[in-house]
Amino acid sequence: MKDFPELLSDEIIERASKLEVSQICDGMKALKIPRYGTLTPDIHAVDPSFKMVGTAMTIETDNSDNFPIHVATYSAPREGYVMVIDGKGYKDAAYLGDKIMGACKAMGYKGIVVDGYTRDRSGNIELDFPVFSRGLNPAGPIKKNPGKINETIVCGGVEVHPGDLVCGDEDGVCVVPRDRIEEVLAEAEKKQAYEDKRDITIADFVEKKKKGEPLPQLAPQWVLDMLAGKK
Repeated sequence: MKDFPELLSDEIIERASKLEVSQICDGMKALKIPRYGTLTPDIHAVDPSFKMVGTAMTIETDNSDNFPIHVATYSAPREGYVMVIDGKGYKDAAYLGDKIMGACKAMGYKGIVVDGYTRDRSGNIELDFPVFSRGLNPAGPIKKNPGKINETIVCGGVEVHPGDLVCGDEDGVCVVPRDRIEEVLAEAEKKQAYEDKRDITIADFVEKKKKGEPLPQLAPQWVLDMLAGKK
């Protein structure tokens, strides 16, 4: 097992926590980062209320073998990691259930992402611990091989390095490469500011429409420019 990566700063985590995953993906889109860091939509929150932001630690395993998951669970040196598991999409059994989830929460993990299946949905929700997986399977895992811990993996079609930023919410999961985090967050914050202004514009339109007052322009300027043939 390789050492756990350095945690991302509290400032980075706080900024990312204020953003939606879609806005962070838009930030990566603006910077032409492949796939916009978005894991396959087959990997989604066990419960839509789950939201997760943290520093990636990585696991590679297969065939529902959760021995390396146990090793990583009890090896975290400090709080703040998100466990990202390349389980090869194995579907014939779950990789983990609410007992490992509870232990991860106790150790200070901020969430789990697994390219595979989990179980104990009700227990997971009761724990209020963010887990993102391909779905549910009641069949139990095996415990056999050490796997790989804290090496580069591919999870849900996206390359993940230990120390990357991992964010998840009801829309899905994205991974931001550690060396691009500052510029991605800056672009995402621009998108958030634009969307906040759009909310104000739409609310103003609705209010004026109710009162029978002259309506402001609702379409964004870029739409008007495209219709006019401008670039």
